Amino acid sequence: MTVKKTTQLKKLIQSSELSFLMEAHNGLSAKIVEEAGFEGIWASGLSISASLGVRDNNEASWTQVLEVAEYMSDATTIPILLDGDTGYGNFNSMRRLVRKLESRGVAGVCIEDKLFPKTNSFIRGSAQPLAEIEEFAGKIKAGKDAQTDDDFIIVARVEAFIAGWGLDEAMKRAEAYRQAGADAILIHSALRSPSEILDFKKAWGDRLPVVIVPTKYYTTPTDVFRDQKFSVCIWANHLMRAAITTMRKTAKQIHQDQNLLKVEDEVVSVAEVFKIQGEDELAEAEKRYLPQTAQNARAIVLAASRGKELGVLTEDRPKTMVNIAGKPILSHIATSLREVGVKDISVVRGYKKDAVNLASLRYFDNAQFETTQEVGSLLCAKSVIEEKGVDSLLLMYGDVLLRKHVIQDLVETEGDMVIAVDSNLKDSKNKGRFADYVVCSEPVSKRSFYSKVTLKSVSHDSETSGLHGEWMGVVCLRQKAREALIAELSEIGKNPDQLKTLKLPDLFPRLQARGVEIRVVYTTGAWMDVDSSEDLVATGEFT
Repeated sequence: MTVKKTTQLKKLIQSSELSFLMEAHNGLSAKIVEEAGFEGIWASGLSISASLGVRDNNEASWTQVLEVAEYMSDATTIPILLDGDTGYGNFNSMRRLVRKLESRGVAGVCIEDKLFPKTNSFIRGSAQPLAEIEEFAGKIKAGKDAQTDDDFIIVARVEAFIAGWGLDEAMKRAEAYRQAGADAILIHSALRSPSEILDFKKAWGDRLPVVIVPTKYYTTPTDVFRDQKFSVCIWANHLMRAAITTMRKTAKQIHQDQNLLKVEDEVVSVAEVFKIQGEDELAEAEKRYLPQTAQNARAIVLAASRGKELGVLTEDRPKTMVNIAGKPILSHIATSLREVGVKDISVVRGYKKDAVNLASLRYFDNAQFETTQEVGSLLCAKSVIEEKGVDSLLLMYGDVLLRKHVIQDLVETEGDMVIAVDSNLKDSKNKGRFADYVVCSEPVSKRSFYSKVTLKSVSHDSETSGLHGEWMGVVCLRQKAREALIAELSEIGKNPDQLKTLKLPDLFPRLQARGVEIRVVYTTGAWMDVDSSEDLVATGEFT
């Protein structure tokens, strides 16, 4: 049974052994604290403010701090004690704060007896006024009355030493806060020796657990704190400070060198970032919740040609990188694939290959793009076709936009090989362009949606009798079809002159001859082949 975070923190606070809380200021640093082995997290107000680029003077609103704390809580399984400054207002603000923290899984809050808006204790500390004892005690009582979880912790932070008021004032305040219901006292000091906190602990005894923050008196051996029976030691801001040191060094180095050669080996890999973010868990979740047909699906996008028909638009980039609605055609294609769970996408480049540079895609280059056709490009990505453990392999053109349901239909339809066919022949013929027309085992009808429709032949002549539609430039292959395609590509490789003329649909009859059945999924519209400037205009409505 999982122990509540509030219960975990309560046990740490009340333990007879010295416990440690490590500072964190966002979800990533919180995960690093847990990974390091700490049992709890100090959500530092100074560090959170610094990470937001503002001063530790309540310049970050309490709701902004709350949002950061929520991300930290979601990212970890260990308890968080929030540095709640003064409670962000009066007793009513404190009540609301406690309720909000409980709802977000934060295990406790520490509030300090200064005035709102607060100033960091190490900035002109002796000049900072303190709250009236009765008013601050009322704030503690209001917080305890507001909590619904009996184990939620409220720590009262006494600033008497910081303000220069001495031991008697510290004791008077701590006792008032204990009687108001505080679960622990945090006694703070700006001295470089632990004398003040040791004097307080000797006078205080064991009335309530005592928490310390040895930022200034850091040279004191930790065993001293153990011997004096302090409850919790907070390392208050060191991850934030370490991050500033490293970021400054890295930024300066890159600015100076204008390359990454001295930096890349000194920082964690991107893979390590993914690991901390929990990418492995997401991959496992995808296996459980995404359609299994899409789980092990991959795609190869053939995008090696220039697209001369678009004129000046493709002088410095291939057609696949021409922008539509603010994004390259290839980006739209990748988005449609990812939306149905196809994450592994390979692209075969050729013309102006360096311009084809979208992130998170695999690239293969066809150096002979000017003298070979589509099968020549496909051959460049043969290693993808040969990869093991792939349920579905999609082959598609880099200038065809598809509604995502078309891709979903392909990966969910059973068969050795499945192609998408637009049954609206009238619109297709009216475009007056080169097209891949198909003859199928039966035309589109209500019946065809419930029966197995298969491909009979492909024609480029719109006057061919018995045409049933136009192939939409996308095909899905399963294991048998992939094995047949690998064998066919090997044969073609023995006679490379064929690569000068062979296009993708020319493979269909060859695969059928190898025993591959090609199933047809009918649709109407739901795609656009970008072949002209007029098509580019029309894509505005499509996207």
